[in-house]
Amino acid sequence: MGSKIYRLVEADESDRLSLMTSTYTAITKRDGDWWIGWIEEVPGVNAQEESKEELLSSLREILSEALEFNRSEARQAAEDNYTEEIVTV
Repeated sequence: MGSKIYRLVEADESDRLSLMTSTYTAITKRDGDWWIGWIEEVPGVNAQEESKEELLSSLREILSEALEFNRSEARQAAEDNYTEEIVTV
């Protein structure tokens, strides 16, 4: 079995801001009169819209909200005296 290498580096604010633009995979399909879709990498991020363009827009918005919620939840769980690290897979 192959091994995976994970790199952990300390990040400053400019590093975090430059990483905020990421690429994700939207799985989309037409289902009758609707377009439905999921973000493959993030459980729970899904949407249904009348057009593919509206679907992709909704998925972007929902993904952004989910990521911000996860960030906030992680920081609250850590309480204080924590550091933020950039992890590259």
